[in-house]
Amino acid sequence: MDEIAQTPMPLLTSNQREQLLANGRQPGRDHVPVVKFFNPVGIGTWLATELDADNDTCFGLADLGFPEIGSFSLEELASLSLPFGMHIERDILFTAVYPLSAYAEAAHEAGSITTAIRILSNAARLGARRGPDAFPPLAETRNPIGTHRANAPPSSASSA
Repeated sequence: MDEIAQTPMPLLTSNQREQLLANGRQPGRDHVPVVKFFNPVGIGTWLATELDADNDTCFGLADLGFPEIGSFSLEELASLSLPFGMHIERDILFTAVYPLSAYAEAAHEAGSITTAIRILSNAARLGARRGPDAFPPLAETRNPIGTHRANAPPSSASSA
C-alpha cells in the first residue's frame, strides 16, 4: 500500500496574517489571540497575537510544558517534523474571546494553555447565556510580565 504524502496545513490564512501584522504595528497592547497552533501528537500549544514585519516572528503565549509569554518563529513551527508524518497544526475551531493576558493568567493558574482555553470558553458561554452584565469588567488583569489595565470600568467616586 502506498503511503499518502502529508502536506502540512498552512499555519496562517491571509486574514490571520494581516491581523497579526496589524497587531504587530501596535506593540504593548493586550491583543486578543488571532490564532492557535498545536502539536497533534504531543505537548505544544501556541497562541499568537502579533507578527513582526519579518513575517516570521510571532508574539504570544507558548506552552511546551509550562506556559510563558514571548516570541516564537513561524518558520520553526512549520519545519518541525513530528511522528507519523504529522506537523504543527492551526486549530481551525479556535476563536479567542479574551485578551492574551487573560489566557496567560488562566494558563499559569491551570498549568496549561489547553485547560485555560476550556475554562475561559466555558466562562464566555456562561456569560452569554446570562447576558452581557453577568460578569463585571476586570479592573486589572495580572500577567507574568506585569499588570495590564484591561476593560477597566470608568472611575467613579464612591463613599463608604
